[in-house]
Amino acid sequence: MIVGTLRIELRMDGCFTLKDKRSVLRSLIERTRRQFQVSVAEVDQNELWNVASVGFATISNNSAHAESILQGIVDRLDAMPEVCVESAEKQIVRL
Repeated sequence: MIVGTLRIELRMDGCFTLKDKRSVLRSLIERTRRQFQVSVAEVDQNELWNVASVGFATISNNSAHAESILQGIVDRLDAMPEVCVESAEKQIVRL
């Protein structure tokens, strides 16, 4: 079993309140979950209104497949005008 994890640090220049941030993140999380069939959660910086840390996880039987899913997420978020990807850390683990 292969477990792929991804932690992305996002900057949201268009958000000026926590309510704005939650709205953007809720949409981002639901779209990513639906498109890539991954687990998603905000994992840090919950009280800052213009930055977020989001974690993603996928399970596969092939490390190349897990890597392609995670890279697809990074590419998708890079293309979103609402957010700017500051950093992305991927990890693939065989269990």
